[in-house]
Amino acid sequence: MLEELVNGGHVRPGQQIFVMIPESGRFIVSYMKLTVVGDDAAPPGLSTLSTSSTLSTPSANAPAGPPALELATRTPATERLVRQLARVWIDFETRLHQVPIVAKLESGRFTPEDYKLLLLNLRQQVVDGARWIARAASQMDADRFPLRSLFITHAREEHRDFELLERNYASVGGDIADIRAAAKNVGSEALSAWMFHRASQDNPFDLLGAMFIIEGLGAQLAARWGALIRDQLGLADEQVSFLLYHGGNDDRHLDKLEQALAAGDVDDPMVDRIVKTAKVTARLYLLQLEELGNV
Repeated sequence: MLEELVNGGHVRPGQQIFVMIPESGRFIVSYMKLTVVGDDAAPPGLSTLSTSSTLSTPSANAPAGPPALELATRTPATERLVRQLARVWIDFETRLHQVPIVAKLESGRFTPEDYKLLLLNLRQQVVDGARWIARAASQMDADRFPLRSLFITHAREEHRDFELLERNYASVGGDIADIRAAAKNVGSEALSAWMFHRASQDNPFDLLGAMFIIEGLGAQLAARWGALIRDQLGLADEQVSFLLYHGGNDDRHLDKLEQALAAGDVDDPMVDRIVKTAKVTARLYLLQLEELGNV
């Protein structure tokens, strides 16, 4: 990765690179901070992008990295939670790049039919998103009213997101009647059933693990995918508005996740439940993308 970064002409003398290296068994993590040295002039034929340009236009399949959780109050339990969730994300993102529809997009082979298929399959699960969040809010007891309020606010903000998705589908030649009538694929069925199952438990605080994966996907990758689809298919921004919107707004939703974690009494057993829910959600989200069209 460093070889590609340097020989691709994406660094300049004086810039610094922060590196995290997880050991294969994930028990040890090491860090390096490197400083770029050398002549100001780039080698012949290589560009010298500034740090801001490099970050704003990453290569299609460059790892986005785990969403950053900035917790106001840190305890040994929440520190462990942040580390464990980062490991879940790394595994999730590694597998995500191998999913056929994602690999096709990132290798520049995406077609209009691929886009319509993706939208049609995502729509059914997106419709359920606000419903399971609202269900979870209804299961919070009086001691967790602040959490209930956060969940209700989140559901209100997202309950019409599927309409963006429908408009994008129609803008590329899809029939609104088709996308509204489409059945969930087998992965979406599993994901939706899992989310409603967890949301129906008393005080389902562990759903914050699911939100970490789903909102993290929006914050870290949605805008990148939207831009790739737009550019490869020659579309306008409003034709990929669902992805671009989530790329711009899911950071704010992650802020609410941080508030919820800060408001909750996170002990070691709760850390384990949150991480387990994140793992299952990540696997089922991958399954949803792997099973496009398989109803």
